[in-house]
Amino acid sequence: MQTRKLSDLEVGPIGLGTMGMSAFYTGANTDDDESVRTIHRAIDLGVTLFDTAEAYGPYTNEELLRRALADRRDDVVIATKFGLITHEAGETTPAAGRGISSAPESVREALEGSLRRLGTDHIDLYYQHRVDPAVPIEDVIGQLAEFVQEGKIRHIGLSEASAATIRKANAVHQITALQSEYSLWTRDPEGDVLDTLRELGIGLVPYSPLGRGFLTGAITKPSDLDADDFRLANPRFQQEAFETNMRIVDEVKHVADEVGGTPAQVALAWLLAQGDDVVPIPGTKRVSRLEENVAAADLTLSSEQVERLSALPAPTGDRYPDMSSIDR
Repeated sequence: MQTRKLSDLEVGPIGLGTMGMSAFYTGANTDDDESVRTIHRAIDLGVTLFDTAEAYGPYTNEELLRRALADRRDDVVIATKFGLITHEAGETTPAAGRGISSAPESVREALEGSLRRLGTDHIDLYYQHRVDPAVPIEDVIGQLAEFVQEGKIRHIGLSEASAATIRKANAVHQITALQSEYSLWTRDPEGDVLDTLRELGIGLVPYSPLGRGFLTGAITKPSDLDADDFRLANPRFQQEAFETNMRIVDEVKHVADEVGGTPAQVALAWLLAQGDDVVPIPGTKRVSRLEENVAAADLTLSSEQVERLSALPAPTGDRYPDMSSIDR
């Protein structure tokens, strides 16, 4: 598999998001053994970027990744995140509180906890999960730069940060990547954010590149989701919005028929066509879906197909029930 660069960090063109193996989508269907098999198969297929966070579970997803990568740590790039759990001094257990926090003592506790759970002496890419309006971004990045000096992290990332925040952060230390939601379902980074990333040489890691499963075409009505699936609270999955948003999926399916691929592969190929600095991290816990997603790196869309997909209308509804945690 070819590689791409997030700033100076070289990774495969498609990564693996592991959140769904432990949180939010799983309900009673968690199968750690299958998840481990999926991670191992990903490595065999040339996937190098594996994405997790302390908030996934919480904590259990990092522990799962440790189990899966125990003998293959040197073959992969591990990305994890802090900032959606508030730690008191010495507290790195589920008793720690939920909520945005990049207070210095909380960040240190988060880092030490992630290192322990992942079973590693360093984290390759360490993201601030959400911007904390109570702590200047310059102070946060200054602390992360100290971790770089200590050898505990290799690269610094941000998630869901605005162009202004990215500029302030990068002035303190080179930011390697921004992780934000981006797909044919969510075009928010286009414009100021993407322009800023390219000006500063920062890579983009789109999460939910398949529109939380919507772009695969496998979900045809809200009732297809389990009763405890968090997407049922998402405005875009409400009945009226859902029906309107199906027009996006219909066009993706048309292109898939033209190229002999699947809708998921077309959605990922469109993202890859946006630039060599874009590395999507579709999530799955199944080997078959992983193989389908990774094969998208070998699918080429014509310029006309890319333009046709790019001209699709924006979806109806916000992407979260509460958008207050998104830095704008």
